Amino acid sequence: MNKTSLALGVLAVSLGGALSGAAHAEFLKDSKATLALRNFYIDNNVRNEAKPSAREWGQGFMLNYQSGFTEGPVGFGIDALGLVGVRLDSGGNATKKGRSRTPGSVFPLSGGEAEDQFGSLGLTGKVKISKTEARLGTLQPRLPVVLPNDGRLLPQTFEGGQITSNEFDNLTLIGGQLEHTKTRASTDQRSLAIGGANLAKGADSNKFYYAGADYKVTKDLTLQYYYGNLQDFYQQHFLGLVHNWTLPVGTLKTDLRYFASTSDGKNASAAGRAEGYTSNSYYGANGKVTTGEVDNRTWSAKFTYGLAGHALSAGYQQLSGNSAFPYLNQGDGSTSYLITDVQINKFLNAGERSWLAGYAYDFAAVGVPGLKASVLYVNGDHIAAVGRDKQEWERDIRLDYVLQSGPLKGLGFSWLNGTWRGNAQSDQDDNRLIVSYSIPLL
Repeated sequence: MNKTSLALGVLAVSLGGALSGAAHAEFLKDSKATLALRNFYIDNNVRNEAKPSAREWGQGFMLNYQSGFTEGPVGFGIDALGLVGVRLDSGGNATKKGRSRTPGSVFPLSGGEAEDQFGSLGLTGKVKISKTEARLGTLQPRLPVVLPNDGRLLPQTFEGGQITSNEFDNLTLIGGQLEHTKTRASTDQRSLAIGGANLAKGADSNKFYYAGADYKVTKDLTLQYYYGNLQDFYQQHFLGLVHNWTLPVGTLKTDLRYFASTSDGKNASAAGRAEGYTSNSYYGANGKVTTGEVDNRTWSAKFTYGLAGHALSAGYQQLSGNSAFPYLNQGDGSTSYLITDVQINKFLNAGERSWLAGYAYDFAAVGVPGLKASVLYVNGDHIAAVGRDKQEWERDIRLDYVLQSGPLKGLGFSWLNGTWRGNAQSDQDDNRLIVSYSIPLL
């Protein structure tokens, strides 16, 4: 039993004692439960290699229960997240040659073939004192230094503890530690790593520390600072600014981000890197990769102008240093807090410079609420690889519609189409169809 499970058990005993009295009233009264349904289909076609397409289809069920808190100066509560994925179609065997398509993008594999179903149950104990809340167990922190991936049938979860405080007006303080993760297509808890780590050698970590603050200077201006440390891999500092400006005509949103990442523990030594604690790194002019030590600075700026349903965005991002951008990544689906983390690619190679342009329209402005459309283009160059610059680009189209009335009010339909081209990796065409519906139970 890991430390998180043991501590959660102790908290459950305390919670049981608290519920034995009249305190259970608020616990039950403020409880909420929803069942989210997601029907997900993906067709990912790798064009310029002898690789089969990844075509899979499944139905996901996500039961989310959130209790209230018991009464008194110290409130106790518990949350539960039940996840189940059912395979509807996922042919082929990932270990066989000559196959026309391959599984592994949506469902966990057994003997090279997709499982018929998979699932997990996550429990979270919580304690609240004044405006400070501590949570222990299953977490889904959405912060600049750590984000769960939700790009397939079921979302990624983490195991650990977190404290969030809102004791001071306009200031939110957050800190925590993560030990394991259940990725978007797995049922087992896994240790943490980054892109480039040699997982076959056991190069991973069970300690990711994070802390930070969001300060709302005004109703339109928010400043952020966050720190993340994956033991034996990297330390990372983040500074952010988000500003919303109401213009005489339209609105302008400014989003500025800066990351500074350096090596930590075994990644900082040649001996540790020889054990597999390495990062995706820079290729020098001699055609040889560097040592795999984390060394990265990334800054970006994105501006979005909105007017009467229209949203026009433009942004720029630049990486410097000898390594790619480091973030929690077990190699089977992950998310980074970059403006270029889009449908297929992330544009986070060492030395890469990227610019983006996008357009979105909300048809509610012309009397069709629930219908939205967007297109985004990202272009990256200056990718250092084998002694010469390489480049890549991606174009994403998205169409969403949510029923606004009737017995199926809230039923959503989404189509995502992505095209990625580049001379650093394989070209890809990616289509996703998603039907979603949420049923309130409490």
